[in-house]
Amino acid sequence: MDTLFESALTALPLRSRGKVRDIYDIDGEYYLIVTTDRLSAFDVVLPDPIPEKGRVLTAVSRFWFERLSSVIGNHLADLDLAAVLPDPEERALVAGRSMVVRKLQPLPVEAVVRGYLIGSGWKDYLVTGAVCGMPLPAGLAMAQQLPEAIFTPSTKAEMGSHDANIDFDETCRLIGRDLAEQVRDVSLTLYRTAAAYALQRGIIIADTKFEFGLDRDGNLVWIDEALTPDSSRFWPADQYRVGISPPSFDKQFVRDYLETLDWNKRAPGPHLPPEIIAKTAAKYREAEVRLTQA
Repeated sequence: MDTLFESALTALPLRSRGKVRDIYDIDGEYYLIVTTDRLSAFDVVLPDPIPEKGRVLTAVSRFWFERLSSVIGNHLADLDLAAVLPDPEERALVAGRSMVVRKLQPLPVEAVVRGYLIGSGWKDYLVTGAVCGMPLPAGLAMAQQLPEAIFTPSTKAEMGSHDANIDFDETCRLIGRDLAEQVRDVSLTLYRTAAAYALQRGIIIADTKFEFGLDRDGNLVWIDEALTPDSSRFWPADQYRVGISPPSFDKQFVRDYLETLDWNKRAPGPHLPPEIIAKTAAKYREAEVRLTQA
């Protein structure tokens, strides 16, 4: 099966290469975002691509951007790929895994919403009884649904570094109280709306992260990716149990495998066995089918 670990388009200048996405400059108004099949875990890009991963992430993002457009506008541009990449060979390399988007001013925070007690939130709760400074009821178990979803923002770290959780006051200091409140409120609305829909499709969205930017008029716009298996923790509802870390449709499956290795979680990352690659690809595809197909 064809994979794309790294794009190398000649028609457009490369602006940046992230953990998963390659971003190209089109002009003063637009970017081309190419979602590769790279997989990062513990902030390290692993050497083996996951087949179809970039296509799945792009399709899922487009689905959510469209479905939730009444909640907030997004960065997708009404510009055909053929107008950006006239060469059919180059266009074929990124078709189905690319988006033409508007250039916006990104906010320096990631908007994390948690609906269940898992991951770093669970570890924080065991020590402090709170998650990112937000007190929670005593006696909650691992993977338990929270009384209500909570907004726990973080800073946006450079590639290779870890994001740092921050409290709401720090978010207000970074972007201003009015904008912080808007980001919090729209993030919670996006999560609740998406989680209710996904549950009908047999998927629990345990948590997710959103990114936002501002347009020239100062309007808040949803950017980057939208409720994908890379930016969210997806659990199969029929296998969910309180007290255990449920199986997932996302890259937690790879993280769990990596935890069994003698690896210091620094680059270079270890190679993945073929069966782990195949199972990961299947999990991504199943999430896409459940969410997007009627």
